[in-house]
Amino acid sequence: MPYIVNHIHIKSKDPEKTAKWFVDAFNVKIVSDTVRPVGDRFITTTAEGGMKINISSERTNEILGPADSNAHYGLEHFGFDSNDINADIKRLVELGAELKEGPKENPEVKNIIAFISAPGDIRIELIQSTA
Repeated sequence: MPYIVNHIHIKSKDPEKTAKWFVDAFNVKIVSDTVRPVGDRFITTTAEGGMKINISSERTNEILGPADSNAHYGLEHFGFDSNDINADIKRLVELGAELKEGPKENPEVKNIIAFISAPGDIRIELIQSTA
């Protein structure tokens, strides 16, 4: 049986603000917005291609560690393809992101990559094919 990625999940102090940023930044669609019995606001979005991005606040009595958009162990980032990485960086910075690294070309894999910090200290990679 193949394993297919079902979703990514982002914890946010302000799930509505984070979800709206992803709508503006990456054209995701909000498909549900609820408060679950465990006390968190839980917003589900879908990206083009069907990937679900869930965004929620802390659950009742849940204490979360700090966000970190720098390189680190564990789930470090997720990536979006780009047709024009420089234009996307400019647009995303105007929406409140911070350019963390790049863009830099990787000739061996025929792409250009850059990393941004989205609001909420979320590390995102942008990837533009040069093939």
